[in-house]
Amino acid sequence: MEASRRHPNQMPEPPQLAPLDVEGTIYTLRRKLILSSTRANRTTVGGYFLAGRSMTWWPIGASLMSSNVGSGLFIGLAGTGAAGGIAVGGFEWNASWVLVALGWIFIPVYISSGVVTMPEYLAKRFGGSRIRIYMSVLSLILYIFTKVSTDMFSGALFIQVSLGWDLYLSTGILLLVTAIYTVAGGLAAVIYTDALQTLIMVGGAFSLMFIAFSKVGWYEGLVDHYMTSVPMVTVANTTCHIPRHDAFHMFRDPISGDLPWPGLVFGLTVLATWVWCTDQVIVQRSLSAKSLSHAKAGSVLGGYLKLMPMFFIVMPGMISRALFPDEIGCVDPALCRSICGASVGCSNMAYPKLVVELMPVGLRGLMLAVILAALMSSLTSIFNSSSTLFTLDLYHRARPRASEMELMIVGRVFILVLMCISLLWIPVVQTANSGQLFDYIQSVTSFLAPPITAVFVMAIFWPRANEQGAFWGLMTGLAVGLTRMIMEFSYFPPSCGQPDHRPSVVTDVHYLYFALILLALTCLVIVVVSLVTAPIPKEHVRNNFCFFFYLRKLIVNNKHFTFRQKKCSFTKRNLGCMLVKLCLNFSLKKQLNGKIYLEHLKVTPPRILPLIACQIYWSGSSMQTWPCAVFICKSTE
Repeated sequence: MEASRRHPNQMPEPPQLAPLDVEGTIYTLRRKLILSSTRANRTTVGGYFLAGRSMTWWPIGASLMSSNVGSGLFIGLAGTGAAGGIAVGGFEWNASWVLVALGWIFIPVYISSGVVTMPEYLAKRFGGSRIRIYMSVLSLILYIFTKVSTDMFSGALFIQVSLGWDLYLSTGILLLVTAIYTVAGGLAAVIYTDALQTLIMVGGAFSLMFIAFSKVGWYEGLVDHYMTSVPMVTVANTTCHIPRHDAFHMFRDPISGDLPWPGLVFGLTVLATWVWCTDQVIVQRSLSAKSLSHAKAGSVLGGYLKLMPMFFIVMPGMISRALFPDEIGCVDPALCRSICGASVGCSNMAYPKLVVELMPVGLRGLMLAVILAALMSSLTSIFNSSSTLFTLDLYHRARPRASEMELMIVGRVFILVLMCISLLWIPVVQTANSGQLFDYIQSVTSFLAPPITAVFVMAIFWPRANEQGAFWGLMTGLAVGLTRMIMEFSYFPPSCGQPDHRPSVVTDVHYLYFALILLALTCLVIVVVSLVTAPIPKEHVRNNFCFFFYLRKLIVNNKHFTFRQKKCSFTKRNLGCMLVKLCLNFSLKKQLNGKIYLEHLKVTPPRILPLIACQIYWSGSSMQTWPCAVFICKSTE
């Protein structure tokens, strides 16, 4: 293996892309623009924001992957892997089973509620408007701090390393191109381009992975060279230049580990539930499914795809440090500042450095297209979902008589405003969390997201939770989380060899542990306040509660019809009907005057047979593929 060594104070020259590289990149971007302008119905709110609810499972699964694996994840995962080893891959593996929960628990409830946005669901579940408004505003804040600004920074960093362009010039160009086709296309354009970009990302990333592994001597060579990847310039009387001794361990010490295993198993699940089960960006893809089966299958596909970043992002980041320890593993503040502009370290350069140094002409352009595709995929998903939140949850409340055309124009203008705000936060992203982008993303999420997770979980699984409990739980969680967040960013992390003057609550309480504490505190407030205040009206629980969904079989599918139960009136006398709805087998007998009669009803177990004569009353719906039906179940006793 040939390691890169140059004079410590020499700034590395950015490699120049060959004409073939540039042509490949331009061709890929041009294809994206064409796709965005030709897909989907963009003249209605349903078509623009939910793709007409016509998506099949494979673009949904691919979009779940590419919406989350943006350039921020390429740069951040590889950088944290270069700095600390493979444990960060656990963030990706955790998503695989949480996506199953999305498809089998959360999405059925959201579909039953007939909602478009997550704040809209909370408004239906709890009533009132203050939770919906709060959730919309907080979600937009999270998008700015953890999604848009980080993706913009990481994509611009890649271009800076590849071409030597100014960081902010690169950011402006990327935002302009991304905004054009997001504004033009709506959600269907985003999902279809996401599916294409997933193929580009996976193919290009695996190509680089094989080249990098062959360069370092495969896995055995990676272990040997990574553990000895010490830069030439170090800081006296310190050990921060030495790789962690547990770099190749997933489960690390619960006290001294950089990613303690209890936090990785339990605290991470809190964050993952917010990202995959309650975040508008992700859930909106599943809500666009043509049926519940396609939504579930898309979740399964997305879960399998999330197993791969460990191998084509995290480990290549470690290979980059093994090959280029002087740049990626730098610890001297002055040297790091000259290399990447951040005194706390340059591990964020791991992935782009690997691309520009190892990829041959032509393939280097492909990888540039991969990173740009990842950036634009993630940004367009966030822009579209953010405009949906702002337009339908905030603006439409202020102007309830606004036309559909007005709503779509407002949504597109809001995208431009969101970009400008995110630009102002990039300098903070550049230096936060010791220069490790991925740790910055997860730490901010752990400060603000656990209260949201708590409210959604309690709303779906505990019918006694009411609006007062949910609201004050959110307020308490927000106050505690913001306090920790302000403390985190008020004290910058020390560079190698400098004393750490941050308070103990910042240095001793890992952000994954803090997420668990904040979740428990929020749930406690919700329970206490809900129990000491009046119960919520039953109409807010019906259709918005997980147990009732499966109890009453809200989705009925056969080869001709797809029905969704909107209401169901029942008493203790016919509760048995509800308990066995999942076991019913039926065939259509006839349809007459808007009524659909069922025959050959079979109930399992047989002892509950004296049930049942059921009618389905067709009620129609403005939604194209989710018509409403009302189940009326009568006991024959």
